Amino acid sequence: MPRGKTRLAVGLMSGTSADGVTAALVRVGKRAIKVLRHATHPYPPAIKRLVLDAPHLRTPELSRLNFALGLEFAAAAANIARGTRPVVIGSHGQTVWHGPGEDPPNTLQIAEPAVIAERLGVPVVADFRPRDVAAGGQGAPLVPAFDLFLYKNNPCQAVVNIGGIANASLIGEGCLHAAFDTGPGNALMDEAVRRATGGREELDRGGRLAARGKPDETTLRRLLAHPYFLKAPPKSLDRSTFGPALLARLYPRLTKAALPNVLATLAEFTARSLWLGVMENSPRHPARVVVSGGGVLNRHLMRRLSALFAPIPVVVSELPVQAKEAACFAWLALRALDGEPGNLPTATDARGPRVLGKIILP
Repeated sequence: MPRGKTRLAVGLMSGTSADGVTAALVRVGKRAIKVLRHATHPYPPAIKRLVLDAPHLRTPELSRLNFALGLEFAAAAANIARGTRPVVIGSHGQTVWHGPGEDPPNTLQIAEPAVIAERLGVPVVADFRPRDVAAGGQGAPLVPAFDLFLYKNNPCQAVVNIGGIANASLIGEGCLHAAFDTGPGNALMDEAVRRATGGREELDRGGRLAARGKPDETTLRRLLAHPYFLKAPPKSLDRSTFGPALLARLYPRLTKAALPNVLATLAEFTARSLWLGVMENSPRHPARVVVSGGGVLNRHLMRRLSALFAPIPVVVSELPVQAKEAACFAWLALRALDGEPGNLPTATDARGPRVLGKIILP
């Protein structure tokens, strides 16, 4: 594999919000990466319902969903790769369960990679998390090694991604190169909108409703007292911790009229848990906070982060904000083909560097 030259790769990512598959076509060099194009392939409503209910599906249903998602991921990859011949496709898959703290530790991502390889005739690397878990790690977050590739020569900074779950990497000179899930990202807010509107709406666009509301400090104190926030990194989450069950306990009768105050509370929970996670675990105040992910589109949430971190600047990622994680898995796939480690043991607590992912040849 000619590692000295730039190579084309496709990355595929679907997060805990289960909106669909984000695909990115990237050009990767020795020291740089460029996103050439990216797009999100929405899940059909029936697939999305199954994904959100995946932990409760019977084995035959879960098996069918695995192959159905393989077709969705393949369609997203084919669309983004049109007219090109990528070296590899890196697919994170759809997480349906993440239990690194269980006995034995385990994690499960689906979206059959053999289907992707068969449809596109390109090598596919998938199932990145299990190797890190097998080596005693959390299996997540996996973006920190990519963040180190992007920012290692910069001053210490917090590199944050706000998807369904929010995570932060502390990267750069003077940092310990730690990373962890900070708490909820968009998932609780999106679920609140779905419940209050009977599924007719999916999210609070731009954070407009949250900006009209007032956070409930009593509820916030209860939420921030969750045992997860007392754990020291490395630590990771899936949507079962801060997800639908928690929302149902907090707001058993969620109405559209109540949404502004509910969303203001949930946005503040995301912002404060992220701020606390970064400030309590960084060995020094970061020079800046670099944010990517769908949360960047929530202007109210970004205003709250800027206010909490001030005077530390909060800036938007240089890579397209909704393509960064997909780009990461394209990069990780190339690392796997080259036999290079893809995890960051200081972030996941694995016993050492490991090559991540399973390679499916076409």
